[in-house]
Amino acid sequence: MTVAAARLEVQAPARRAVGWWLFGVALLVAAMVTLGGLTRLTGSGLSITEWNPVTGVVPPLTEQAWQAEFSNYQKIPQYRFENRGMTLGEFKSIYWWEWAHRLLGRLVGAAFLLPFIGFAATGAIPRQQWPRMLVLFALGGLQGAVGWWMVQSGLETRVSVSQYRLAIHLGVAILLLGALLWTAMEYLRPVSRAGAGRKLTALAWGLVAIVYVQMLLGAVVAGLHAGLIYNTWPSMNGRLLPEDAFAAHPWWTNFLDNPGLAQFDHRMVAYGVVAAAVGLWIAVRRADVQGRARTTSNALVAIVLVQVVLGIATLLNQVPLALAALHQAAAVAVFAAALWNAYEISGAAALQLSMGDHPR
Repeated sequence: MTVAAARLEVQAPARRAVGWWLFGVALLVAAMVTLGGLTRLTGSGLSITEWNPVTGVVPPLTEQAWQAEFSNYQKIPQYRFENRGMTLGEFKSIYWWEWAHRLLGRLVGAAFLLPFIGFAATGAIPRQQWPRMLVLFALGGLQGAVGWWMVQSGLETRVSVSQYRLAIHLGVAILLLGALLWTAMEYLRPVSRAGAGRKLTALAWGLVAIVYVQMLLGAVVAGLHAGLIYNTWPSMNGRLLPEDAFAAHPWWTNFLDNPGLAQFDHRMVAYGVVAAAVGLWIAVRRADVQGRARTTSNALVAIVLVQVVLGIATLLNQVPLALAALHQAAAVAVFAAALWNAYEISGAAALQLSMGDHPR
């Protein structure tokens, strides 16, 4: 064993520890995305009308504090037009969903920042990697700010949040998840490998992009409550297109503003995801790619097919809470599998801890 190989071998446990830490934070982000979906499905997202990043960690502890929170909620349109007459007990049931969602967001920040300080101090994370880690932390902070910006859209004139802001909120969360997973994979498998070729790499990244777009469309569907209409499959109440698909003007606004057409978009892109996943699976075999790239392509197709079944079942049953939560969690799993598959196919290892990068 060469001196360089021996030194890298000594560093391996520290690198693995950093990789598993980042993977754990990514799991927390995935849980936060799923809990966020449950918060929306239960109509709880507007129950907390103020953003207090520090003091907000403590929920109301007295009857007076609960009444103050309830009074704030009674001032917004959602209460006045949808929930008028709600009791304090009913308010508490939606409040706890939103509080838990925000608390988990704070825990994600702590679970990242505190270990990072420790890993940086011990040299497990090289100094050259500190800016990258701080960007990840900043992206998490941006996610919280975007979440409050989303909530604000439902406090003045709307009874729910803007579907556009909801999609952006989810989009930032998925970018954070992807960045965490990619960085974790680089630490867990940092040795540069030969990729499977430009064509396969492009196909793999194309699939990641399609899955990402599909998740944003799912957020638009959720924001418009479009899953509660056209609860048939494969047709939309016997039609290919929904009724009045282009009723609004200008016509192009219907794609994201018309609930029926938004659901149609989500269906069509879902078919595209299936076709792309199967196509990539076939391409991997034709190229005779072996190892983890082949394994991840198998797993990706399986998860995509499970997600299709969950999506259809959720639609046919008019979005029950349990199925909808599984559908959202599976969407996160599809994205993670697509990203892992792209990592293995591209042979990317951006970290490439060399002798010049090793912890000092």
